[in-house]
Amino acid sequence: MPVKIQKFNMGNINAFKEGKLNTWIWVKSKDAVQIRDNALEACRKQILRNLEKKVGKNNFYFKVVKYPHQVLRENKMLTGAGADRLQTGMQLAFGTPVGNATVVKKNQPIFFIATTEGFINDIKKICNSISSKLPCSTKIEFEIKNSR
Repeated sequence: MPVKIQKFNMGNINAFKEGKLNTWIWVKSKDAVQIRDNALEACRKQILRNLEKKVGKNNFYFKVVKYPHQVLRENKMLTGAGADRLQTGMQLAFGTPVGNATVVKKNQPIFFIATTEGFINDIKKICNSISSKLPCSTKIEFEIKNSR
């Protein structure tokens, strides 16, 4: 199945490569969990929209760190009268693909944002607003790098 995430790197990529964005912020999972690609895409859209409004298009770099490699499959089972003659149970039960997900371990980053020091509080609010879209509780870590 195709992955629903449209972009993985957004914002001012050149400023990040040149070292102009000295504040790094990670959204990390507190639990080991599987996150579906449609949940990641919903979070990506919300974060990107709010970053462009509150921080400005040239003042951030945003990256979706985790890629949904895991293919989710479903072995559809029939129920009701006469259903036993139409299916094979667990024989050849490989299933059909129904979606993609990423496996996130405890304390692994899901999203990464680089910006300047003045926008830390805005970005914390933006990252806290996506917690309802994810199946795990999240924490926000940030680091201020030395400017060159």
